[in-house]
Amino acid sequence: QAQLVESGGGLVQAGASLRLTCASSGRTFSNYAMGWFRQAPGKAREFVALISQSGGSTYYADSVKARFSISRDNTKDTVYLQMNMLKPEDTAVYYCAATSRAFYTIRQGTPTPDDFRSWGQGTQVTVSS
Repeated sequence: QAQLVESGGGLVQAGASLRLTCASSGRTFSNYAMGWFRQAPGKAREFVALISQSGGSTYYADSVKARFSISRDNTKDTVYLQMNMLKPEDTAVYYCAATSRAFYTIRQGTPTPDDFRSWGQGTQVTVSS
């Protein structure tokens, strides 16, 4: 099982940008499609973005399309989430996760936490108005 560690969160003003990083160790990083989820206080964990094993395909929640971009560097065993034009409603703990399921299978519907087997500890993103 992959071990994942997120970093890069912080407190920013609305309209600012942040880049989250997820570093992987353990099993071969390139074997896994990777996703980002977020969870606000009192709310369920929700899907944000998904990237295929090679990085050639991506998929986003409607709420972050055109603002967020997921990418990966398999030479560094790292996945990123570039977040632009941040809004207060983006405030949440952001988690990266790994799955052995095929990218095209997961994206048939809205990805759920049950699609993913390995999770990081989360990094806090707070966007002030």
